[in-house]
Amino acid sequence: MKIVCDSGADLTLKEYKELDITVFPLKVEVDGVSYQAGVDISPTEFYDLMDNAENMPKTATPSLGDIVDVYKRLAQEDRDIISVHISSGLSGTSNVARQAAMLVPEANITVVDTLTLSAGQAWQVRAAALMAKANKSREEILEKLGQIQQALTSHFTLPDLKYLIAGGRIGHLKGLLASLLGIKPIIEVNKEDGKYYDVGKRRSFQKAIDNIPELLLKYHQAGAQLRAQIVTAANSEGGEKLKQAMEKVFNVSWEPEVVLGTALGAHTGRGLVGVIAAMESALPVIP
Repeated sequence: MKIVCDSGADLTLKEYKELDITVFPLKVEVDGVSYQAGVDISPTEFYDLMDNAENMPKTATPSLGDIVDVYKRLAQEDRDIISVHISSGLSGTSNVARQAAMLVPEANITVVDTLTLSAGQAWQVRAAALMAKANKSREEILEKLGQIQQALTSHFTLPDLKYLIAGGRIGHLKGLLASLLGIKPIIEVNKEDGKYYDVGKRRSFQKAIDNIPELLLKYHQAGAQLRAQIVTAANSEGGEKLKQAMEKVFNVSWEPEVVLGTALGAHTGRGLVGVIAAMESALPVIP
């Protein structure tokens, strides 16, 4: 079994290599120059470019031809492929992957829409790779990925709305008013459609950070044992504040902090902080 994903998972090059995961990069364009995420540019370099860019960065899915080429190459080694991708509610990548799969009839390809991104996607990609190494069946792998998908939640907030406004993800007048009032949105990636939803607002970035654990009480009781991972757009200080806020409400086993890649970062800019979390007991045991 071969495991494929896109760079929206924000795994490290070391993890891709050790887990034998084939990754195709999402693309980003900054001031007319195109980069492949994780190949030509690191997340830190990307945020440095954004800080000084004249125009809003643009993101793009991998091309149909590039994905077809990857599937054809892998099919020569193993016709069984599971391709695990960033939410279809946020990117067209999984749809392009499905089109590509139809053009490679010699392979048995299942495309998985994770309905999330970054660390939330990575949890599913990593599980698929570990199970593939343990020679688990396609059905067993897909069952576990579904369990992870239903168990995890993804919440984010950010200090600056200008990229969301410029990208049309917040109405211009509404966004300007929110900026003037110092209002910071709290965004959740919905489990059903994998899209962003504004689930809260606070009058300062710190208050928005402190509100995220309160919103998680919708899913978990206070004191629950969670597994979680902090995601930041080059904002370790904000990530540490969110970590402390989480630990006031829940018992947390932490995965290492991850720097958000271009998939979401291009629409938020530097400073975002968020957390991927799930009940430890709800997560499946992975071989």
